[in-house]
Amino acid sequence: MKNDFTLYHGTNVTFDKVDLTYSKDKRDFGRGFYTTTFKEQAEGWAENMYIRYGGEGKYVMEFKLAVTEELSVKLYPGLTREWLEMIKSNRLYGGIQHTYDIVIGPVADDNIMRIIALYVAGIYSEETALDRLRPYKAHDQVSLHTAKALEYLKYTGRKELPPLRISELEAV
Repeated sequence: MKNDFTLYHGTNVTFDKVDLTYSKDKRDFGRGFYTTTFKEQAEGWAENMYIRYGGEGKYVMEFKLAVTEELSVKLYPGLTREWLEMIKSNRLYGGIQHTYDIVIGPVADDNIMRIIALYVAGIYSEETALDRLRPYKAHDQVSLHTAKALEYLKYTGRKELPPLRISELEAV
């Protein structure tokens, strides 16, 4: 596994320090600080947060993460059975349903999220969900779940995205 990552976090508020107490519950890999290696994905997250909740603006925060042997890291290489079970467990029970400092794996976009929601609700079996997920290529998410993980995360900058145009607001 690569040792150093450049990570991006899309948000609607500014901050200088990551505080896990602000983490939302019942997320894919549990309560944590979610980032991605894809800047464009973080920009989309910032847009969505701003449209849904308002806020100070649309920001993409940039970080460097140094992964060392002292950290417990779980890597999901794709849309696997184990990945699906991790998401189901965290979304059903909340909190953090694992003991990892960092989890890296595919992110559930709107199409993937619909399939997962039907699986978590018991409408799709595990096999049906995995069959329906096969055609999708998901971007990644890198989630940090412990204060120990945050010790290896360094803030490197913030970019403010331009305001939404009227035509973009009307489309929402």
